[in-house]
Amino acid sequence: MEYLPGQEILKDVSMELKRGSFHFITGASGTGKSTLLSLLSLQYRATKGRIRMFGEDITHLPREEMPRLRRRVGIVLQDYRLLDHLTVAENVALPLKVAGESQQLIDDKVKELLEWVGLPEYHNARPATLSGGQKQRAAIARAVITKPDLLLADEPTGNLDSELALRFMYLFEALNQSGTTVLLATHDEHLISLFSYPVLRLKDGKLGK
Repeated sequence: MEYLPGQEILKDVSMELKRGSFHFITGASGTGKSTLLSLLSLQYRATKGRIRMFGEDITHLPREEMPRLRRRVGIVLQDYRLLDHLTVAENVALPLKVAGESQQLIDDKVKELLEWVGLPEYHNARPATLSGGQKQRAAIARAVITKPDLLLADEPTGNLDSELALRFMYLFEALNQSGTTVLLATHDEHLISLFSYPVLRLKDGKLGK
C-alpha cells in the first residue's frame, strides 16, 4: 500500500481473520495500523495485492458496490467522524437509518446504546459540546448499533479511563461472542495483557506475531 509512488506503508502483509475471531493489532505509530483498518473498511484501495472480505475479492470492487459491503462493517476511528450538524442520537442512529430500519426500532436501540455507554443525558447534544472521551463513546455506540459482521476499532479506548475501557472491551467481547469478527488496534500493552486474544504486530510495515 502506497500513499505516494515509492512510499510504501504496508509491505507484503498477509493475514486471515476467520469469521467470529477476535484479534488485537499493535505497533508503534506510523507502522500502518490505521492504514490497514482503512483498507478493510473500504476507505482506501490497495495499490498492490488482493483483499477478500465476506467470501469475495474486493480488490477492484466497483465504487457502486462498496456501500453494500460497508454496511456490514462497524468502524471506530481516532477522529470519531461524528457529524456536527446532527445530535448525538442522530449520529448513533445513522447506520440503522441507512439500513432502512423502522423509526421505533431506531429509537429503542439508540436509547439502549446511549444508556450503555453512559450518555443518556446527551441524547440531543451536538458533538461540539462533548469531550473527547464522550465523542469516543458516541462513536463506539454508532459502530456497534447494527451488530456488524466485522468491527474495526482504531484505539477505541485511547480517550477513556481504565474502568470505562474495560467496560467497552466487554461490549466488544459480547459482540464477538454473538458472531462479530473484531480487529482492535491499540498501543495499550496492559489492556492486551488482560485478554487471551491473538496479537498481530506491525513493524516497519510488515506483520508479525
